[in-house]
Amino acid sequence: MNELITKKSEVKDKLNYELNKTVDSYEGTLLSRPISLRLWSSFFVILPIFVQAPWVRLEPISALCFTFIIIISAFILYKKRSNKWFIVSSLLIGVSGSWLGGCLFWGWLSPFPILHIPVEAVVLPLALIGLGTNWKIGSSFYISSLFGTAVTDITIFFIGIMDQWRQVITADSETAPLILQKTSENLIQFKSLSIIVFVALIVWFISKEIFNSGTINTTNGKALLVSSYVIQTTLIVDGIFIFLAILQPTFSGLV
Repeated sequence: MNELITKKSEVKDKLNYELNKTVDSYEGTLLSRPISLRLWSSFFVILPIFVQAPWVRLEPISALCFTFIIIISAFILYKKRSNKWFIVSSLLIGVSGSWLGGCLFWGWLSPFPILHIPVEAVVLPLALIGLGTNWKIGSSFYISSLFGTAVTDITIFFIGIMDQWRQVITADSETAPLILQKTSENLIQFKSLSIIVFVALIVWFISKEIFNSGTINTTNGKALLVSSYVIQTTLIVDGIFIFLAILQPTFSGLV
């Protein structure tokens, strides 16, 4: 009996040691603090708006090729002897998936909004597989970004301005402002505002639930935190663009 108790105690101590060892291994890792993880996750969500969007319209091929630079950078960081850079490298892998989908759509297929989500989801199967590997943080980033994009498109559809998407993309410089003005007027209708607020509340609740399930001490927990940060940032950015589109139609997210 005493021998059995001793063995159970040894197994328990061993499990506690391995757990603590896993947690401690993250202490010297970059982005191992919640605030830094939030800032960089949000940064990679905002980056395409100010860098990729104008770049892909002017030079879609070079913007597309930059995807491979992101991937190579991620693997170089991952191959370093220490695990100091593993969160950064994993995030970059997720960013590369979003960057690839964005370049393919906005570079060549932007007049066809029905293709937006299918094209953005080009590496979704790999991301789902990645959830079970060391790349789960990057996979969570990509999947959450795709979720935010899908919610935005669905909201645009229910508001009734999806048809104006193609019109704006294909319009000349004289016609586009008129279409954007009409878009702005549609946004301030009671029905449109009600849909926007309702969807925003649901998405924010989802992000908070994911956040409450996350923890900074494990890779799984970090992946959940990244998901919540990405969804929240996407929601905030969409809100800012909607506000600006109402005040000044030329800032509409359709362009």
